[in-house]
Amino acid sequence: MTSIHDQAMNYVYQQVLQRLLGFFSRAERTALQLLIQRLVVAAGGMERIADFKVLVIQSGTLDSCYTLALLRAAQLSIAGRAPGTFQLRVATLRLNGTGPMALDNIHRSNSALFLYDDPRVELLMVDNREVMPFNHLQAIGEGAHAANRLNMLMLAHRRTWTEPLDLSDDGYLSTGEFYGQIARWDGGVNALINSDSPRQQKQFINGLSRAARRADLGMVNFTSSEIDRLFALLDNLGSDYYQAFYVNQEQAPWRPLDSFEACRRSTCIDIHDLLVAKLEERWPLLTDFLGVRSDELATHLSIQEFICPMIAAHVRGLAACFVAGNNYEAGQSEYIRRALVLMRRKHVPERLCEQAEALFADSAVMAEQRIQAAADAQKTLGLSEAQLICLLFAPFVDQGAGLERFLRRCHPGMLVAMPDLHRAMQGHPVPEQVLQWMTDVSGLPVSLIGTLYGMTSPDVDNREFGLPLDDADGSPQRDSGIIGELSAGR
Repeated sequence: MTSIHDQAMNYVYQQVLQRLLGFFSRAERTALQLLIQRLVVAAGGMERIADFKVLVIQSGTLDSCYTLALLRAAQLSIAGRAPGTFQLRVATLRLNGTGPMALDNIHRSNSALFLYDDPRVELLMVDNREVMPFNHLQAIGEGAHAANRLNMLMLAHRRTWTEPLDLSDDGYLSTGEFYGQIARWDGGVNALINSDSPRQQKQFINGLSRAARRADLGMVNFTSSEIDRLFALLDNLGSDYYQAFYVNQEQAPWRPLDSFEACRRSTCIDIHDLLVAKLEERWPLLTDFLGVRSDELATHLSIQEFICPMIAAHVRGLAACFVAGNNYEAGQSEYIRRALVLMRRKHVPERLCEQAEALFADSAVMAEQRIQAAADAQKTLGLSEAQLICLLFAPFVDQGAGLERFLRRCHPGMLVAMPDLHRAMQGHPVPEQVLQWMTDVSGLPVSLIGTLYGMTSPDVDNREFGLPLDDADGSPQRDSGIIGELSAGR
């Protein structure tokens, strides 16, 4: 019975491969053979390929779904010509911005590629440092949502008010820690597949470096040409990237406990040069075969990683209004102007550029967008508009150096309580009303505000919109970061 079942499943897998190959161009078929060759060499020969385990990160973006399809084609192609094939670990990190559309894209891709129940494939997700089987229907846990929210707030508060607010820092730091840990879980993996372009690699390294400085992990000596040394560089950051913020509080450990290898043996295999198709050429494979959905305009409007563009534009509007003394619309207009420059440098179709301009041209529509973006920020990030404004001023670090400016601009009625605020951040008793106000306006417990109070703002190379405008490299158009589904209310 087992033999009959195995034969039946092998037939199904070969049918999946043939259908998948039907969507590949001649150039993609050539790239597939080069990928197989690269994996076999990394494994030490075809005779060792069955013992070779490959890790691929699946975030539900167009790029990650395409990369997964290419790897699955390689896995099934080898299985059809050799006694064994490599094992595949597919892992997803769930952050607060990872919404239903991204999870549905992952599920559809898994189903179309027949990854479920294939013993050669592991489908995993991580919530709040817990590794578990992937389940697109399982909502992110309350503990995971709260932990992600605190991590984002602590990193974003560790800056001066003159530095622009980038809510992506936690995404970079969490992703770096995730890479290091998921590669060690349950026997580890031999290689991480990296399909990011050089521009995307540089953006990730810059973001991780900035976030590591904010988390008091010291300098990260990365260069964009050292992606093959990723794991060694991540190890230099330690085993707990957030330990500086929670010295006196218990953090959730990586678990299941005792399931992580002490010594990692992983390398990084860069396959970006093998991705020959442009996004529009991949569209039939992504939509007709994998069933992937995407908010096309929101994807191209994205300037910052991990944050949907409407929330990012909302933060820009708040900064213009409350920090720069301008108006909300001016901040949104500045965001769309920069987004359009990047869109046109990447040769995004002009129809999408015109849609983006129209989206921000009507003042009545912009007012509605502000309401919707504020609701999305509250729902997905757990941050009210008042807490976002507090973040813009970062008033607690450096012993509350920016507190008076924040109060004068946003809460003048609290100026009389400024001595009590300082005492509370120093750990002294103060009236309960003062403590409650601090928690409401910041979204942080007073104990963590006190931690920030004792920290200095690090000197970092903060890039307001991630990659500078002059870093566009002309490489094939790729989608950046998490799909901007939240702007559509999903």
